[in-house]
Amino acid sequence: MADRNYLFVCSQNRLRSPTAEQVFCETPGINALSAGTNNDAENPLSDELVEWADVIFAMENAHRNKLRKKHKAALKDTRVIVLNIPDDYAFMDPELIRLLKARMWKWLPTH
Repeated sequence: MADRNYLFVCSQNRLRSPTAEQVFCETPGINALSAGTNNDAENPLSDELVEWADVIFAMENAHRNKLRKKHKAALKDTRVIVLNIPDDYAFMDPELIRLLKARMWKWLPTH
């Protein structure tokens, strides 16, 4: 089976989504990238990234809403999953990593 392209999205692409990218980029069967919905994000979300993704994981409903509004044409029927992870964590915070793994388990290739 081909690798799945997972895109993780938050606002600034500084804390939550880059942590998710780091955590899951070494997972066999997954290609992980991250982006931010804000224009001044470290890696701003683009139509190309949206088209690349097989599944997009948004940290909050607001990110899913921005994604659907700004990138509707590129999104097509790509699945968007909201992880419901608030902006309360530092980059690579152990609690954030634990939460990401707990919320992501059913989308990992071993399941």
